[in-house]
Amino acid sequence: MSRRILLKASAAAALALTTSSFMHAAIAGDTIKIGILHSLSGTMAISETSLKDVALMTIDEINASGGVMGKKLEAVIVDPASNWPLFAEKARQLVSQDKVAVVFGCWTSVSRKSALPVFKELNSLLFYPVQYEGEELEKNVFYTGAAPNQQAIPAVEYLMSKDGGGAKRFVLLGTDYVYPRTTNKILRAFLKSKGVKDSDIDEVYTPFGHADYQTIVANIKKFSAGGKTAVISTINGDSNVPFYKELGNAGLKATDVPVVAFSVGEEELRGVDTKPLLGHLAAWNYFESVKNPVNSAFIKQWKAYALAKKLPNAASAVTNDPMEATYVGIHMWKQAVEKAKSTDTDKVIAAMGGQTFKAPSGFTLTMDPTNHHLHKPVMIGEIKGDGQFNVVWKTKAPIRAQPWSPFIAGNEAKQKL
Repeated sequence: MSRRILLKASAAAALALTTSSFMHAAIAGDTIKIGILHSLSGTMAISETSLKDVALMTIDEINASGGVMGKKLEAVIVDPASNWPLFAEKARQLVSQDKVAVVFGCWTSVSRKSALPVFKELNSLLFYPVQYEGEELEKNVFYTGAAPNQQAIPAVEYLMSKDGGGAKRFVLLGTDYVYPRTTNKILRAFLKSKGVKDSDIDEVYTPFGHADYQTIVANIKKFSAGGKTAVISTINGDSNVPFYKELGNAGLKATDVPVVAFSVGEEELRGVDTKPLLGHLAAWNYFESVKNPVNSAFIKQWKAYALAKKLPNAASAVTNDPMEATYVGIHMWKQAVEKAKSTDTDKVIAAMGGQTFKAPSGFTLTMDPTNHHLHKPVMIGEIKGDGQFNVVWKTKAPIRAQPWSPFIAGNEAKQKL
């Protein structure tokens, strides 16, 4: 046997032993450790802190009902602080040092892509709870947020429809990183397929934490003079606050130029005077305002938890789409572990396919066994004066995700793992 073959065999054996030791440590004693990888400081804290808190609420709920395989869940929380390379470092810490069985976390795609090589190398699991740009499909990730065909494409179709105002021109406004740029690449291709000219599309990006939107909003007003215009916003994090404030300052109303946002929900609107924003839109797979018994119980549970734990601004606590996706993901992971009778990554992956969960959205969601994405409903909501959304359009049933957009050439054969 050659030295190269011996070295490869030794490395493989070492990795198998290390992975086995991770799994054994993760369920040692009376607890199963699970990692929470969310920014609790920096520009993304406005969005991600509530995901950490709803994960802890879900863990408490599961523990109160007997835990997982008779063991209590123990959360290990880290703060990557909106520092994208730090997500990889913190992911490695969770898996290698803290010996967690699974990680729930990330918001931005750049944070997910930073951490992804760690999960692949160590054969660990990440549950990712936020809508994203697609163009990715990984064995070690379960995507519980929306793919583009479950959010971005339906939202633009709505804007182009009679009910949505019949938009002919589009401003693609986003934070400058992979999610907005890739989403807008897909939307450009989609709009082109619908006969929209490049001259009727304006694409603008700002850095994370950007705060001065006066010139951009003024330019949107000028662009809208050329025909019925809509803004598709992929602004992320705390930059949404000054953007929406500037819309109000400029008197840019939804009846003039509607804005549909893909990263603004109830949590982000808590920091904004929403009265000038009436009628502007957001596209998600869940809104707090949907009426059904499961959602009523979810909202009641969250508000009680926020008060009991004395979370900041607990009296105005709200639920939102990524919180629901986090809640669903943790419960589905629990179901898969109990089906597999193990926290072993490969066994849990096998058990995840086909898992279902009756979600607060009012729909029973299914984890697709071939692409690790949830089948989800699509909803479009109008902002109301109280910071909630009035659902103006929704699908009748959950939609199967297309992680690889059919509007990008060469994606036709990439829809499965």
